[in-house]
Amino acid sequence: MTGAGQVLAAGIARLNTAYAHAIDDDRLEDWPGFFAEDGIYRIVTRENREAGLPLAIVHCDGAAMMRDRVRAMRSANIFEPHTYCHTIGPSEIAGTGDGVHTARTNFVVVRTMQSGAMSVFACGRYLDRIVEADGALKFAERVVVCDSRTVDTLLVVPL
Repeated sequence: MTGAGQVLAAGIARLNTAYAHAIDDDRLEDWPGFFAEDGIYRIVTRENREAGLPLAIVHCDGAAMMRDRVRAMRSANIFEPHTYCHTIGPSEIAGTGDGVHTARTNFVVVRTMQSGAMSVFACGRYLDRIVEADGALKFAERVVVCDSRTVDTLLVVPL
């Protein structure tokens, strides 16, 4: 890997780490800031993605929609309190061109309920298009591909 490739890989690793820590530390108001203003966030199942089906479990088109989702979660949604803990693998940079970097990063999210019960909540991969905006790397698109086709109805916090 060239020096520029190492710098890019380190920048993507920092972006993913900061993203996961913001969610795990319940700083959800920071979550939309990891995206370009017109960024897209989707959660899909592996089965649907492989079949070419367009249905997303969650679809946010733009950081404004993400901010609305966080506001609704804080004020309108009712759900049992819980926390996430992300474990993120190293990113594979699939390509770079025209200022857009594509990457794949595997993840596992463990959910801990208020009772203390823990379970693997989600496992899969992030498929990202990353751009530089406002002097920082940001997601132009993050597609969260969950390996399981079974999705808990408690999916309110971003993965």
